[in-house]
Amino acid sequence: MEKEYLIHKKPIKALFLFALPMIIGNLFQQFYTMADSVVVGRFVNENALAAVGASYSLTTVFISVAIGGGMGASVITSRYFGAREYGKMKRSVSTALLSFLVLSIILGIVGALCGKSIMRALNTPAQVLDMASEYLNIYFLGLPFLFMYNVLSAMFNALGRSRIPLYLLIFSSIFNILLDIYMVCSLHMGVAGVAWATLIAQGISAVAAFLLFLKEMSTYPADRQPLFDAAELGSMVRIALPSILQQSTVSIGMMLVQSVVNSFGAEMLAGFSAAMRVESICVVPMAAMGNAISSYTSQNIGAGEMERVPKGYHSGLCLIGGFAMVICAALELFYRPIITMFLGADGTQLAMQTGIGYLKFMGWFFALIGCKMLTDGLLRGAGDMKMFTVANLVNLAIRVIIAVTLAPAFGIQMVWFAVPIGWLANFVISYLEYRTGKWKRTGKAIS
Repeated sequence: MEKEYLIHKKPIKALFLFALPMIIGNLFQQFYTMADSVVVGRFVNENALAAVGASYSLTTVFISVAIGGGMGASVITSRYFGAREYGKMKRSVSTALLSFLVLSIILGIVGALCGKSIMRALNTPAQVLDMASEYLNIYFLGLPFLFMYNVLSAMFNALGRSRIPLYLLIFSSIFNILLDIYMVCSLHMGVAGVAWATLIAQGISAVAAFLLFLKEMSTYPADRQPLFDAAELGSMVRIALPSILQQSTVSIGMMLVQSVVNSFGAEMLAGFSAAMRVESICVVPMAAMGNAISSYTSQNIGAGEMERVPKGYHSGLCLIGGFAMVICAALELFYRPIITMFLGADGTQLAMQTGIGYLKFMGWFFALIGCKMLTDGLLRGAGDMKMFTVANLVNLAIRVIIAVTLAPAFGIQMVWFAVPIGWLANFVISYLEYRTGKWKRTGKAIS
């Protein structure tokens, strides 16, 4: 079948074909979240940029739960798809959608009630606290749409249909950017305008994804299945929880580190926020390769093609190396115009220095996070979650401890020095687990 190319095509070609739509789609997603920062930074003021940046560290935790949960649940779906057990596949999909709908509502309520308190606890500068809280209150209203879209995207990817989320993201990104400009420049809604633009764009994309997914499911013959299965949920949770942790590690670490950055004042926060938006774009191809190898591993194990998995891993490492070289060259050559895009020509010198310092340093280390995400993705696809979880906890601990203990004494640079150290430790632990071969036995047991 054409849809089973992850099982049959040459590994490097299969991974690239699968990852490319995700890379393009996620770049569009990052561009429209980045548009929030660009629009408020250039058309409102530097404090508005700092407010959106301060909010971003908290919102990415919720995004990570949605993405990680979807990825974890999709491992089970990929396994059933590879084995052509379409009835079980449909049951796993409906169970995941219902479960995450309930979770998103609960998290939305908690976020709305506690958002401002969390921002205050993170030492958000007083002059941006109210704007950050206003942004978050609107954001949390759209959390069910965010979860629905990300879970459905993961399910499309599990079926090898990664182009569909790409098309939806292109539409959503362009629509969101146009709404950003209209609401901020024409309606003068400020930070609230970019929040409403994001909510509306995500809502339309989520509904469209749901309708398209129903159509996709109708093409697979199967007996009628219950919409919810507790045992199926249990299997998903065992994989989804570590996956959520892996996705959340960077976000939780960033949120905790944000409290350290916030203590340096609004100007440094604005520069750091701009640089973090750029970093989120640079990580896109690495995350896409991690997601690709996860579905690749799961489908091939389900189809009994275990020997293709190491070949795919080595091919993935080659692709990661190519992406890392392009990213490094771009950041080292164009760091100043990139940061100026956010802050404008009249951005303060301190904000500019902070953003430029971060980008020039980090440009050399994206190969590390690529190797980390690829190895984590393979372990996740095989269901080998124990050391996967340990590795990501070590990553989080290193980043937080170094930032919290050293940054107040030696300067904000300690915040970004901690990042590649955490990535390296994570990769070494995950790679050593991969070398043991335990993932093969785990994968066979699950399938």
